[in-house]
Amino acid sequence: MSFYEEHILPHVINVACGDEVIMNERASLLGEAEGRVLEVGMGSGLNLRYYNPDKVDFVWGLEPSEGMRKKARKNLGRSPVSVEWLGLPGEEIPLDNNSADTIVLTFTLCTIPDWRQALTQMRRVLKPGGKLLFCEHGAAPDADVQKWQNRINPLWKKIAGGCHLNRPIPAYLEEGGFEIKHLEMDYLPKTPRIAGFRYRGLAGIS
Repeated sequence: MSFYEEHILPHVINVACGDEVIMNERASLLGEAEGRVLEVGMGSGLNLRYYNPDKVDFVWGLEPSEGMRKKARKNLGRSPVSVEWLGLPGEEIPLDNNSADTIVLTFTLCTIPDWRQALTQMRRVLKPGGKLLFCEHGAAPDADVQKWQNRINPLWKKIAGGCHLNRPIPAYLEEGGFEIKHLEMDYLPKTPRIAGFRYRGLAGIS
C-alpha cells in the first residue's frame, strides 16, 4: 500500500467514521451482537466499546490495513471483549465454515473490491440461524442525489480508500445469499446527502 493509504488515510477514515452521528448508528446496531462475532473491516476499532460482554464471547476483527490496525491500539486497550486480529481482506476470511454467530458490517461493504466474493465468504462462515448486522451508506433513492453520487464516485474512490458512494447495499446482500429481515433507510443528519443515505438492519442466510 502507498504512504497515503497506510499513514494518512487511516486518520481521515477514523475521524470521518467517528463523528457523533456515525457513533450513534454503531451503538444502535451493536446491542444485537452475540456469541462469536466476526467484524468485517474493523478499522480502528470504533465499534468495540459497544459490544456487550454479557452477550459477546469474543470478536474476530478482520482488517487488511496495517495502518488501521495500528490506529486501533487505543480502542483495543479499552475493549470490553477480547479481540483476535485477522489481517486479511473481506474476500479472504480465514475461519471454518459455520463458525460465527454474528457478522458485523459497519460502513465496510462500500469499500470491499470484490463484494460478491466477500459476501460468499461471510455466508460460508455464518452459522445456520446466525445473523448479519449491517449499517452502510450507499445509493440514495432520489434521482438528483444519485446523479451526483455517480458523477463524484470515480474521484471519491481515489481519495477515500476505494469507498463507493452509490452501491445498492440491500441488493448486494440479497445477491450474496442473505435474506434481509429488518431494514431501516434514511438520510443521516448533519451529513452530505451524497454520502449520507444509510441502510441499517439485520439479515440471515436465505
